[in-house]
Amino acid sequence: MDLGVRWKLHGDGRTPAPGAVVRPDERLSWPRTAGLGAQHVVAMFGASFVAPVLMGLDPNLAIMMSGVATVIFLLATRGQVPSYLGCSLSFVGVAAVIRAQGGTSATVTGAVFVVGVALFLVGLAVQRFGARIIHAAMPPIVTGAVVMLIGFNLAPVTASTYWPQDQWTALLVMLFTGLAVVCLRGFWSRVAIFLGLLFGYGISWLLDRVFGKIHSVDASGHATDHWRLDLSGVGQADWLGLPAFHGPSFQWSAILVALPVVIALVAENAGHVKAVGEMTGRTLDDKLGTAISADGVGSMLSTALGGPPNTTYSENIGVMAATRVYSTAAYWAAAGFALLFGICPKFGAVVAAIPGGVLGGITVILYGMIGLLGAQIWIRSDVDLRNPLNLVPAAAGIIIGIGNVTLKFTDTFSLSGIALGTLVVITGYHVLRALAPAHLKTEEPLLDAGTSSYDVDDADDGGDVDAGNSGKSGDSGEPGGAERRTR
Repeated sequence: MDLGVRWKLHGDGRTPAPGAVVRPDERLSWPRTAGLGAQHVVAMFGASFVAPVLMGLDPNLAIMMSGVATVIFLLATRGQVPSYLGCSLSFVGVAAVIRAQGGTSATVTGAVFVVGVALFLVGLAVQRFGARIIHAAMPPIVTGAVVMLIGFNLAPVTASTYWPQDQWTALLVMLFTGLAVVCLRGFWSRVAIFLGLLFGYGISWLLDRVFGKIHSVDASGHATDHWRLDLSGVGQADWLGLPAFHGPSFQWSAILVALPVVIALVAENAGHVKAVGEMTGRTLDDKLGTAISADGVGSMLSTALGGPPNTTYSENIGVMAATRVYSTAAYWAAAGFALLFGICPKFGAVVAAIPGGVLGGITVILYGMIGLLGAQIWIRSDVDLRNPLNLVPAAAGIIIGIGNVTLKFTDTFSLSGIALGTLVVITGYHVLRALAPAHLKTEEPLLDAGTSSYDVDDADDGGDVDAGNSGKSGDSGEPGGAERRTR
């Protein structure tokens, strides 16, 4: 059985040719692959460390279980979908509501465990009936909008949490990282995000030595005099130590609060698989159900031990977009690092000490890349935004997602941000389609025989192409989903 754990060496394993991509079944040399894996860990670490803290759960356990969930995901998808599963931010609000109702950590993880079960069942349904049921509900206009609002929904995190902690460091890191991505060559350009973080550490340390403490908001949101780079927690942390485990507790009131989030998770997974397919130039629709089920299994295992739920991480899509290295070997390396970091509180303290200003500079670029992948889906699918049937639901959902608009139903239940934006895009599109005049319904039927097709430069290349030269079929006038090339 092919588990996707064998990789061909890409070129000489050192420097890919200009414009080339490292495909999922390829790898660079192991030292370089390990470096890329470390970059993926750093990219996901901020949110994966912060989210469990906000949920009142053990962040070290979150990091460890993210590594376990990633391994499960890579094995389930046979190494064809390069993805990292980190702690889902979609549940932060849910955890706050459950705790406000008197729930404990066990109550939170119990409710989220049930969401993991629901996600697993949705994945099985997609495997049974095909990816077309997802594409029927979320055609390109919808998936592009969902990917876009997921990415741009993260913008307030940068603007209100990271950037204000040290705006000048954030600006310098943003400029350095942008220059590194564009101007460096070979391997160094592919680890530009990691280099940006190292630069941020260095510039923060230098500014502390030259100017002393900075007066700004810290990670807790309070304005204080503090060091930009505070490594005091590193000395206090142990080298080895297991995270805290606990079992789940199930309460119907908490479960009903958490269940709607499954909408966002399905949308995140569908958007993620779609975005990865765009980037790698592969048709991954047949892996969509497997990806959703694997995400559900990973979340079930994590919450059963007292950890937070996991989801495919958009932050790591940004890393792939910047490096153009899609090797799943790098994700195996990242999972291995995460497992080690989970039992090493001292290293976790080092990564947790990344200055907020540094994260501000990095995330400006990463989160923007994520959002713009949604626009790429529209472009590749020839989505016509002049058509109000496409324009209206996408516009409304994106603004709701970006602005984190909230729709309150009761004192204990509301939908906001990604979940509400996704729901508005999906339901808005289909309701408007049902009511729209015939001349607006000019696109491909929703329940067509195919799903997505990708441009292939070489018919004998097995379908692997540079994502930058790929295109989707979408000509509704061609029977049988015949491909047409777009350039």
